[in-house]
Amino acid sequence: MKNLKGHQVIFDALDWTHAGVGVRYKSVVHNRQRLRLVEFSEGFVEKEWCLHGHAGIVLDGSFALDFNTSVERYNKGDIIFIPSGESDKHKAILGKGEKVTLLLFELLDK
Repeated sequence: MKNLKGHQVIFDALDWTHAGVGVRYKSVVHNRQRLRLVEFSEGFVEKEWCLHGHAGIVLDGSFALDFNTSVERYNKGDIIFIPSGESDKHKAILGKGEKVTLLLFELLDK
């Protein structure tokens, strides 16, 4: 893979994938594991609840996650761990002028 040097991930070798207004990402997938560099910016609106699990770190910026029963704020350096499933469904929320870059570790469905 052009984005791997041994076991080192080279995100600079990958192009950004634009997934919609205010969101883009770069990803590496091996077997059922995905490592994703994600950037959310103003204008991003998550219409559906996300039921997927994520673990990651906020590399830059800040944002909030709506967990349907509460809203949690995350800032640069914060670690995120979200189990998959209905009880941990979530949506990202960005305020005016906000931008956040995350490194996410995800296990893909079979």
